[in-house]
Amino acid sequence: MENEIFENEKVSKAYIRLSLPLVFSLVVTLIYNLADTFFVAQTNDTNIVAGVSLGMPVLTLLMALGNIFAQGGASLVSRLLGQNDRQAIRRASSFCFYITIFTGIVIAIVMLVFRVPVLYVIGTSEETFSHASDYYTYLAIGAPVTMLSFIHSNLLRSEGMSKESMIGTVLGALVNIVLDPIFISAIGWGAAGAAIATVIGYLCSDVYFMVIVAKKSNILSINPKEIRIPAKHVRQILLVGIPAAITNLMQSAGVVMMNQFLLPFGNDKIAAMGIVLKVSMIVLLLLTGFSFGGQPLFGYYYGSGDKKRLSELFSFCIRFISAIAVILSAAVCLAAPALMRCFMSDESIIREGTLMLRWQVITMVFVGIIILMTIIFQSMGKAVGSFILSISRQGVVFLIVLLIAYHTVGYMGIIISQAIADFFTVIIAAVLFRTVLYKEFH
Repeated sequence: MENEIFENEKVSKAYIRLSLPLVFSLVVTLIYNLADTFFVAQTNDTNIVAGVSLGMPVLTLLMALGNIFAQGGASLVSRLLGQNDRQAIRRASSFCFYITIFTGIVIAIVMLVFRVPVLYVIGTSEETFSHASDYYTYLAIGAPVTMLSFIHSNLLRSEGMSKESMIGTVLGALVNIVLDPIFISAIGWGAAGAAIATVIGYLCSDVYFMVIVAKKSNILSINPKEIRIPAKHVRQILLVGIPAAITNLMQSAGVVMMNQFLLPFGNDKIAAMGIVLKVSMIVLLLLTGFSFGGQPLFGYYYGSGDKKRLSELFSFCIRFISAIAVILSAAVCLAAPALMRCFMSDESIIREGTLMLRWQVITMVFVGIIILMTIIFQSMGKAVGSFILSISRQGVVFLIVLLIAYHTVGYMGIIISQAIADFFTVIIAAVLFRTVLYKEFH
């Protein structure tokens, strides 16, 4: 890792240099997600599409649990790097690696034991149960593999190795894309094939990351002898990681709740929303990539006490991410019908999906600001602000808005609830920044 990136390079240039590999890897991940949806949709079976859509919150749950130690560890590593404490970094990275494997095994067992009740909770019907069950079961078996893939993709970026992080993520996504049509259609495994391809893709990423850490990293470790860390570091990882995970958990809860509300309106509405959520990731993942691209810099500048570069980075990120959000949202709104037709030819699903998609992306400029603020709180180890934002946009605020909107205007209330939640959450983010973070930049 070259400290030139953090200490001497122009802030905007350093940000772009660290962000672009992450954004590229997320674009490939996006392509994988769209390809996954495309190959499932090509079965022309609405129940399979709905079954996989219902199972998506399970994958989001595994991402959330992996991110407890991935994002919590990355935040700690960035700050320790700013303090030049390399031995502590090695121990923190080793701890995150092994505790994630252990946690993944426990989660896999719990998910398999409670498979049936969980499937009913996420909204399966008699028609979709078998497909959702197949998808769920193989994701549960692969839980440790999936969770582990997020550890070093985050920790390597904290060291400044964004390119290596990108390669590992892209490798897993490409393997998944290649295997999807083989497992889903050629072999005929359907929903199970989609899940198996996903797990194998994550496994390939895991192997690559372990090789890179062992051969190229100057500060990270997978040595089990270095697993012990001080209690204060465990606390810091959890204080940042748990709110980061809650963001994903709230996303899962929000999708489950939305599917439950859509269920009385038919499986075609659930199938449409499943496609819409994948397509809206075009904007969401790009905004997430550019926000997370600044995480190592925010953590390093805060850890080293460099307020001048910290303030400069914040100002640049706000302007840049807002501009990207406006451009992408406008493009998706205009192309919404064509984007829906890429996946299914059913005119009812295209019509409903177009409406859903436009409402999903119309407030993405607010979403970009919310994500950036959340990343800044995480990078600086500000647990309270990170926690509040993590439970807001797709959590508490969304669920309150969803309940009120549904009981006020019915079906349309479900569709517009996320946009309304985004508006209220960006106000919360602005207030938190002014009261908690403003002094750190001046």
